[in-house]
Amino acid sequence: MENDGTYSWTPNQSPKPKTDWKKVRRILVTIAVVLAIVIAASSCFYTVDDKQQAVLTTFGKVTDVTDAGLHFKLPFGIQKAEKVDVNVYQKIELGYNTTGQDLYATNTNESTMITGDYNIVNVDFFVEYKISDPVAYLYSSNQPEMILRNLIQSQVRNVVGSTSVDAVLTDGKENIQIQVKELVTQILSEYDIGLTLVDVRIQDSEPPTQDVIEAFKAVETAKQQAETVVNDATAYKNAQLPNAQAQADKLIQNAEYLKQARINEATEQVAMFTAMYEQYALNPEITRSRMYYEAIAEVLPGVKLYINTGDGSAVDMLLPLESIVNVTEGEN
Repeated sequence: MENDGTYSWTPNQSPKPKTDWKKVRRILVTIAVVLAIVIAASSCFYTVDDKQQAVLTTFGKVTDVTDAGLHFKLPFGIQKAEKVDVNVYQKIELGYNTTGQDLYATNTNESTMITGDYNIVNVDFFVEYKISDPVAYLYSSNQPEMILRNLIQSQVRNVVGSTSVDAVLTDGKENIQIQVKELVTQILSEYDIGLTLVDVRIQDSEPPTQDVIEAFKAVETAKQQAETVVNDATAYKNAQLPNAQAQADKLIQNAEYLKQARINEATEQVAMFTAMYEQYALNPEITRSRMYYEAIAEVLPGVKLYINTGDGSAVDMLLPLESIVNVTEGEN
């Protein structure tokens, strides 16, 4: 073969084929087009699961929010879909960090607080939240979880700082949780960072030193004993109350009976007096005499009376006639 671009051959040598560069270019172009189509097709669809929502942007501007399922978008970066876990409860641990099953490490920088009566306590909080607005979550703020964490920490210290140490360590925990949740929820609605507070719970609250812990245990024991005494007194009251109520009912019924008897007696006397007065009005003198005799008989029971109906001049009325009659009869 010579260098002028022509081939020479001999009878004992087969000719070399000529390379078709146009055909090679067509094949390469076809492969590139197919690859571009495959890449474009693969980037045109995206899948959102049932715990997510996807924020779709076109040239960087939010144009849609899609729910679970298979969706189409324009390829080559024209449209982008960013998935957000909206139906997942997420947690924040304040004052401790979970390191494994039933294992955790304390964080005194977050848990140590001052109460309203200037005592120091360690309070651990467990917080649950979820993403409520994926657009606001992605584009309204930077690091919304950190904002929420700092906000909860601030409001926890605010509420604990206005509460007595006894309430923080004993029976005031529920009220503290309610106040913190209300305050954080109100501020979140103003900030609009796409997060919703679900729950706030106090995991643990205790004094910072062992001596103080023992003192509060003694106080708690005294409160429990006081509750026991109160419960015993209540039980005794409940046991005695029916008997006292029965006696009271008996006295009331007896009083009602006596009252009714007095009323009946008075009614009877009124009726008798009315009847007597009616008779008196008909015969005043006779009635007056009868009443006089009845009164004498009542005042002098067992005494034999002699009533002088004359003018009082008879001498025999002065004599003890009955004794004389009895003596005379005895002599006979």
